[in-house]
Amino acid sequence: MVATPTAPPSAASRPAVSDRHRLQAAQLDVPTRLLLGPGPSNAHPRVLQALGMRQVGHLDPAFIELMNETQELLRYVWQTDNEVTIPVSGTGSAAMEATLANTVEPGDKVLIGINGYFGLRLTDMAERYGADVKQIFKPWGEVFSLEELRAAMEEHRPAMLALVHAETSTGACQPFEGVGDLCREFDCLLLADTVTSIGGVPLFVDEWGIDMVYAGGQKALSCPPGIAPLSFSDRALAKLNARKSKVPNWYLDLSLVGKYWGSDRTYHHTAPINMNYAMRECLRLVAEEGLEERWARHQSTGELLWEGLADMGIECHVAKEFRLPTLTTVKIPEGVDGKAVCKQLLADYNIEIGGGLGELGGKVWRVGLMGHNSRPETVVTLLAALKKVLGK
Repeated sequence: MVATPTAPPSAASRPAVSDRHRLQAAQLDVPTRLLLGPGPSNAHPRVLQALGMRQVGHLDPAFIELMNETQELLRYVWQTDNEVTIPVSGTGSAAMEATLANTVEPGDKVLIGINGYFGLRLTDMAERYGADVKQIFKPWGEVFSLEELRAAMEEHRPAMLALVHAETSTGACQPFEGVGDLCREFDCLLLADTVTSIGGVPLFVDEWGIDMVYAGGQKALSCPPGIAPLSFSDRALAKLNARKSKVPNWYLDLSLVGKYWGSDRTYHHTAPINMNYAMRECLRLVAEEGLEERWARHQSTGELLWEGLADMGIECHVAKEFRLPTLTTVKIPEGVDGKAVCKQLLADYNIEIGGGLGELGGKVWRVGLMGHNSRPETVVTLLAALKKVLGK
């Protein structure tokens, strides 16, 4: 028996609309801030201009051409020939999760280097996908030697080694030379977190033998948060293709998403059109400047900050040979209320810097000089403001 469709209720019979939450909001007026914390950094004006361009469809021929250009530019920035090199629809944490969701199956042994907050986040994510997580530890602000990594590999024999190249919580840069060879010796995949190093610090994905790498757009690339690069080597893809179970995260499943970014261009989810415009433009800026020149600019700007802090009698937390030029952890002078200084810099000078995370909470400030903000005039402005606030 065929059911008779029910007519929609008439206006007279519907419940009355409640205006309880009908806020009459003012026109958006965002304050001007100099974002010198751990991220996001200020987006480049050209990136913001690209973000505001008119939309096309996510399968439009013009957008597909843009996708091809974005992938090729990403390969340049990471120095890789990996076919699967794409921006993930989400922030850096989405790209982080994608690397683990696609390559970890229940029971897989994953060795994670813990020398800061984001090693702990990797641990949390890997455990959620059923990994048998093993950890190696260093004090926050220090890095692992090749000998320490070898000893841990010999002890645990993992299927994957995960290391943070640029630890945003500590400002330390983990050396990767030789680590890829070590992983191949132990038939182990190598995963690298490059959120705070991409576009600002020397990084050679293929030369260093990195199998899975992810980053965020909102730091040295000068893109707003919301889109995050990721790249998989052939070895990582082989692990994905040999899975005995489905990737447990549908949205981040590269066996599905990869068909959209690959030659098939098969629909998976609606790509964030304008965020991809922004990603292409920020990568175009990197290519225009050149990687060597960009790395040198960030190093020079970082050193200018370190020299200025030293002149004020203020120390950095990380030894200079392992210090990130993109993110500096600054020791809070004894007797100074670190949170009060952050608050005053924002109130008086519209400058944002960050406080410490985890073990470094209350002990350091985190100062980011990334992308468009990595300029001498930015350092001069910050040092002058910091001197004024500390003088109070």
